[in-house]
Amino acid sequence: MAQKNRGQAQGQDPLAIAAAERDRNTLAMVRQALERRNALLAFQPVVQARQPDKPAFYEGLIRILDETGRIIPARDFIEVVDSQELGRKIDTLALDLGLQELANEPSLRLSINMSARSIGYRPWIETLERGLTAHPTVAERLILEISESSAMLMPDLIAAFMGEIQAKGIAFALDDFGEGYTNFRYLRDFYFDLAKISGDFVRGVAESPDNQVVIQAMVSVAQHFDMFTVCEAVESSTDAAFLAAAGVDCLQGYHFGAPTVRPPWRPDLERAAAG
Repeated sequence: MAQKNRGQAQGQDPLAIAAAERDRNTLAMVRQALERRNALLAFQPVVQARQPDKPAFYEGLIRILDETGRIIPARDFIEVVDSQELGRKIDTLALDLGLQELANEPSLRLSINMSARSIGYRPWIETLERGLTAHPTVAERLILEISESSAMLMPDLIAAFMGEIQAKGIAFALDDFGEGYTNFRYLRDFYFDLAKISGDFVRGVAESPDNQVVIQAMVSVAQHFDMFTVCEAVESSTDAAFLAAAGVDCLQGYHFGAPTVRPPWRPDLERAAAG
């Protein structure tokens, strides 16, 4: 038996062992950070396509920090935790931070990401209810973003949840629209307020006739279902010009601003950074 175990250990891929150990360490860091609420939001502007100097709203992207204050890259853990309670805790903390920001800045409209799995997570629901009770006016300035893949996991539950929450004034965005999961039949039931078109079709669209056709088709579908359109990952002026001419309502990407933890409505932080 001992020889068999040694043979199994010798046959293991050292790279796989190292990757598994790295994943365990990363998840442990994320878990500890959440216990300490060691996280913050970075804000990226979403601008009006025809008036790009005017942000329509901001997306709040959660940044989880290790014990030294450095950001733990989301790509190292986000796919792993999405189906775990750890993912629900991340959604809950992101919502809590977003509600606090909306309460502190009355001029702000903010979108926050969530997984469909968080709908049944009691702490997430309690965080939402608590935030709306304390500051009722934030509801009409809050947008909840649900990815296309997540929405397709439980469409009936999503539709019922959206009907209840939209009555409070909260808007919903279908994130990563066009990634291939959508059963268009469900768009009749969902009533998303916004469709955020996947960046896969946006990058370099001004030079890609194929992507231009796809973008125009998705804009047409969104308009049919009375959804505002947002294009993600806009990184050049030529792409922005094409998208505006194609009828896209709003644009988001590094061409208009990277996510920042020092947004323009926080002059105290701007002064601190300048000093």
